[in-house]
Amino acid sequence: MSPDTRHTLIVEAAAGGQRLDHYVAAALPGYSRSRLQSWIRGGRVTVNGAPAKPSAVLHGGEKVCVEPAAPPPLRAFAEDLPVAVLYEDASVIVVNKPAGMVVHLGAGNPAGTLVNALLHRFGELSGAGGEDRPGIVHRIDRDTSGVLVVARNDAAHRALAAQFAVRTVEKEYLALAHGSFALDSGRVETPIARDPNNRLRMTARLKAGRAAITEYQVLKRYERCTYLLVRILTGRTHQIRVHMSSIGHPLVGDKLYGAPSRVPGIPELDRFFLHARSLAFVSPATAQRVCVEAPLPDGLERVLATLL
Repeated sequence: MSPDTRHTLIVEAAAGGQRLDHYVAAALPGYSRSRLQSWIRGGRVTVNGAPAKPSAVLHGGEKVCVEPAAPPPLRAFAEDLPVAVLYEDASVIVVNKPAGMVVHLGAGNPAGTLVNALLHRFGELSGAGGEDRPGIVHRIDRDTSGVLVVARNDAAHRALAAQFAVRTVEKEYLALAHGSFALDSGRVETPIARDPNNRLRMTARLKAGRAAITEYQVLKRYERCTYLLVRILTGRTHQIRVHMSSIGHPLVGDKLYGAPSRVPGIPELDRFFLHARSLAFVSPATAQRVCVEAPLPDGLERVLATLL
């Protein structure tokens, strides 16, 4: 819902006897209960033109108007959290992001992000990305581990963004996918768009959307799954996950994109099997090409060790 949309509701007879806060929460599910409560207490919700308490009882036929207020802007703050730095110079910081950590602040993630940890350790990052995501030039999913580069200043941010835009940044991932691949290597070029039936997902089924290119190479074949080296030439949301699912090989543990909950012989994971192994780019500080690698996490190593 747009934060500046005014909502006018006519209370139906069947809603008679309900509290005002309960009624608006049911009528406007796109807003959290806490936000609606704060608007009622702040006089932004009126009944027949007058402010009312959250506990006010409705009788039916009233005109309820809700005047939303935009939430306060998110602003990243320093937080003492562990962060593994793989490389740094005057322009950039390259980290090994653990699975389970969100990259930057957002709805539902007001703290505990990689940005919070970096601000505590380094004090200042590029402001070009906004107050909620200082230093962030690209992202990897919460449950993807591995290499991520962060800009220390605005000039570095612009230089890195330009490299991503012209696709000179090289990104390699390690992935474990269900099933057996017919070929030892391949390329997927299906466009990716937001799934109209599930806003949490992306999809390649529409044959429309943003251009996306994924290349893969088989590293090892197991009985029920395949270990892959994946290179992405574009950086679309959930790109590898979507493309592998689209060709019938969802990543192990990726239930959002069709992976089974349990397969005999494959250990259960509390994440999906996707790791950003390496990132290569030109450092804005040194003008030298830098290639940084992150080792496969122990938990994923143990999965591979159990496979047949």
